[in-house]
Amino acid sequence: MLYAVAALYVLASLFDLAFCFWGPYPLGSVAWTDAPYFAIIALHFAWGIAVFGLLASKRARGSKRSWTWYARMPELLGAVTLAFFLFSYIYALNANMDYAQLFAATSGNLRLAQDTREERIIAVLRYMPMLFAGAAAYLGPRIWAGRALERTIRSPRRLTRWSFVLVIVSAFLSAVAFPSFISLEGIGFLAFVSLVPLLLVIRSTSYGWAVFYGTIYGVFNVLVLNYWLGTFDYVTLQITTVAFALFFLLFMLPTVWLSRRIRWGGFLVFPLAGVVFDYVRSLGFLGYPWGTMGASQYGFLPLIQTASLAGVWGVTLVVLLVNAGVAEVAYDVLIQRTVGFRRPRLAPLYLSLGVLLICVLGGSVSLYLQEQRARRTTRGEVRVALIQQNSDPRKHAYSRTFDSLRSLSDQAAVHEPDLIVWSETAFVPNIRRWSREDPEVYTYARLVREFLEYQKELGRWLLTGNDDYELVSGPDGAVERYDYNATVLFAPDGRRIETYRKLHLVPFTEYFPFEETFPRFYELLANFDVYLWEPGDRRVIFDHPELSFATPICFEDVFPSDIRRFVRDGAEALVTVSNDYWSQTPVEARQHYIHSLFRAVENRVPLLKAGASGFTSYVEPTGRLVAGLPYYQEAYLIADVPIGQPRLAPYTVAGDWLPLAAAAALFALLLISLVRDSELGK
Repeated sequence: MLYAVAALYVLASLFDLAFCFWGPYPLGSVAWTDAPYFAIIALHFAWGIAVFGLLASKRARGSKRSWTWYARMPELLGAVTLAFFLFSYIYALNANMDYAQLFAATSGNLRLAQDTREERIIAVLRYMPMLFAGAAAYLGPRIWAGRALERTIRSPRRLTRWSFVLVIVSAFLSAVAFPSFISLEGIGFLAFVSLVPLLLVIRSTSYGWAVFYGTIYGVFNVLVLNYWLGTFDYVTLQITTVAFALFFLLFMLPTVWLSRRIRWGGFLVFPLAGVVFDYVRSLGFLGYPWGTMGASQYGFLPLIQTASLAGVWGVTLVVLLVNAGVAEVAYDVLIQRTVGFRRPRLAPLYLSLGVLLICVLGGSVSLYLQEQRARRTTRGEVRVALIQQNSDPRKHAYSRTFDSLRSLSDQAAVHEPDLIVWSETAFVPNIRRWSREDPEVYTYARLVREFLEYQKELGRWLLTGNDDYELVSGPDGAVERYDYNATVLFAPDGRRIETYRKLHLVPFTEYFPFEETFPRFYELLANFDVYLWEPGDRRVIFDHPELSFATPICFEDVFPSDIRRFVRDGAEALVTVSNDYWSQTPVEARQHYIHSLFRAVENRVPLLKAGASGFTSYVEPTGRLVAGLPYYQEAYLIADVPIGQPRLAPYTVAGDWLPLAAAAALFALLLISLVRDSELGK
């Protein structure tokens, strides 16, 4: 059997190499971006030859270490190959996009894609032989030599035999708990058990392999959950996946150690550490809290009221506790069946379910009390028109987009809204810049003049996404231009009232502050058509006669700490603007919506979301969706927003206390375990 496996590795690598140059879709010229693929082919070929060598050596054939490599190497090669296959398959989504075709044809940095269907076929043909060889090498020994394999990898537990499969299943279940290509609404209840296979594997394997499996979980979870990043630009999905591989590695190294070192209350380690991890990955330049487990429960209204006390981190803690409790019982059951060891401990499960029940009951009471308070304290309503023009500035002509915005705004104006909201970068020509130029000479200046004249004729408060800029003189007298992603508020008489410049930019694709430190990487980003902005320097609260509001721009509304500061500074409502058109799928927009929804619950303020293509929506402070528009349609939404007496939520006041408390609890558990161990040692 092992001879056949070795032959499969060699033949698969030779087939893929031949396919690249002589198949129906030849590679043609080889670019540096092809190096990882050829490295994978070389690794498969080298391992196939190595297996032949091991089998030919009597000493190696009888070595336990050799058998360990027989068992483990297919997992290592399989993980790398599957990840790169998913990269290639997802990247094929770019093929039919006009701006991708244009960039590939003119820049020389990318090979011109044919079309999505052909690119997917190519990805399958180039990787499937190696994946098939890896599957045979993985399944063969586990099916026909299972018991010997368990002895080889030093575990009496059958589940260890299938560790890699269980981890992939766990990553997939965690991803589809959110809106996904399986269900646009998401399958939220899966979040309560999706981590159980991963926790069982970590509990059942050695420290090093537990860290490996935890890291693999992170890589495949982010690939499945964030597959739509393949259409954002040419580097985002790759950078995000590499970053998360590093994040999960750094998370697993101490967490797995703590889970083995802490004996009393050990099942609490992963829930507590998970909350700390999600909080830490929301901080700094690389902050990206997308996929926080608590966000998967957006539809479970009683449970998510916990967010008003502890942020989304509180909901995450409950979800992780249930996973840990179920995993603890499942582990004991599997041990008992395998080696006849002890009865299952039910206390962890009872504790986690008890916490869930308390949060649900408390949330139900909170919902009732909020409804009663809203009836007593509402001082009026503000009518807001949210415009969804269904366009992307990278794809559609600016004039075409403006015509759509104007038409929809005219229709919405019939309802006499107090405020009309356009989405992020809805009007693209820089209003500040081109309003100073001659409209008879410049096309953009002419379009800006049309906009200003239309807005004044409209006679309504108007908020629009737009570029902004400023000129700054350096110490040497040279003038530098700083560009910003911004929102601009106009009064009914046409005056420009206030401008907010986006503070929290998307790392690597909107902002890279290390140009001087890493000039080559900065040049690489520029070569891949990444447009970088400057971050704003102040939080702006827009003062409307009826309402004070903040306007987080797109990516910003997934950061609890940032949005909390806007509300603390006086925002009575959140009016978020975004452009999710580029993703070419409602999945990304839905995921964006469910993350931003928690900002309403955390701060007890209404959320109004204007998306270029969806999900344009109005959400109550409880997280209940009042109204929303269909995806990828030109439409407008009229929202009558009740305005009550301002009252800060506990989370708005106290901030991110739960992650800090979780870190302190981990430290306390470690101290207790050390003391108990020392006492037992005496």
